[in-house]
Amino acid sequence: MEDERITSAEVQNPTEEDEELSLRPQTLRQYIGQAQIKHELEVYIAAAKNRKEALDHVLLYGPPGLGKTTLAMVIANEMDVQIRTTSGPAIEKPGDLVALLNELQPGDILFIDEIHRLPKVVEEMLYSAMEDFFVDIVVGQGPTAHPIHFPLPPFTLIGATTRAGLLSAPLRDRFGIVEHMNYYNEEELADIVRRSAGIFNSHIDDQGAHEIASRSRGTPRISNRLLKRVRDFAEVENGGQIDRELVAKSLKLLQVDNRGLDRTDKKVLMTMIELYGGGPVGISTIAANIGEEPDTISEMYEPYLLQIGFLTRTPRGRVVTERAYEHLGLIDQYMNK
Repeated sequence: MEDERITSAEVQNPTEEDEELSLRPQTLRQYIGQAQIKHELEVYIAAAKNRKEALDHVLLYGPPGLGKTTLAMVIANEMDVQIRTTSGPAIEKPGDLVALLNELQPGDILFIDEIHRLPKVVEEMLYSAMEDFFVDIVVGQGPTAHPIHFPLPPFTLIGATTRAGLLSAPLRDRFGIVEHMNYYNEEELADIVRRSAGIFNSHIDDQGAHEIASRSRGTPRISNRLLKRVRDFAEVENGGQIDRELVAKSLKLLQVDNRGLDRTDKKVLMTMIELYGGGPVGISTIAANIGEEPDTISEMYEPYLLQIGFLTRTPRGRVVTERAYEHLGLIDQYMNK
């Protein structure tokens, strides 16, 4: 399998991360999609600013690529405070957390991505920091060791995770605002494509924007990645103009079909159909046949296939649906099963 898939929702390299920064909206008004979350946050932010208090702690969870980090930065802009960003794996010991907390001013935001990967000892130190704005640290060793009570300014912790089920109950319960990020619909993604094209100084018509949106698996990060690749084709072959025909031609060459499936997705489905009659088949068996780890299948490939109804889960394993057979042009094979 290739390491980088154009339809993967994960950030693939530092360059892509830098490019995402240039595309990120700065305010809730500019932020496209997630209407219910935006409405709630507008209320919470206005109330906190009226009371001149720090915003309550926020947990954002959902699949990768939906804008959790972007939303955290928007919240900081709306609150007019500084934001410090880090990730769960980067905070290896309590001292790392204390150093981060020590940099915060009253009302500031600490954003921890992949918060489910915090070491247990660090997570436990967060409890008092979030609830009562202090941490207790032990200085020295042996007979000279003594505790120090370290007060903190009121701050907001924003945690982001793709796997909310891995958060411990004590940590999850300390977040006052918990929001689930949903996949985007085609119209929202088309708006994102048009906005990004404007930032890139690219010319795209409405049909071209919708064609990219329809192949983006409900994920803005994938929309922007597809747009960048299509832009390359447009500049070389179409005078910079992006229309529906060019999008379809470009993404066909990149092996991304009209439902956003790439060759890896199709390999998963075809392996199940050709070797196991469409299932049921276990995830470990699928992984062994296509040379991947079971976790990779269940976390990277399966969610979208489930979302669009091409796979179902049963007690005996995964099953390819009639809808998938039809999409692959194998409906007769399904009817003859």
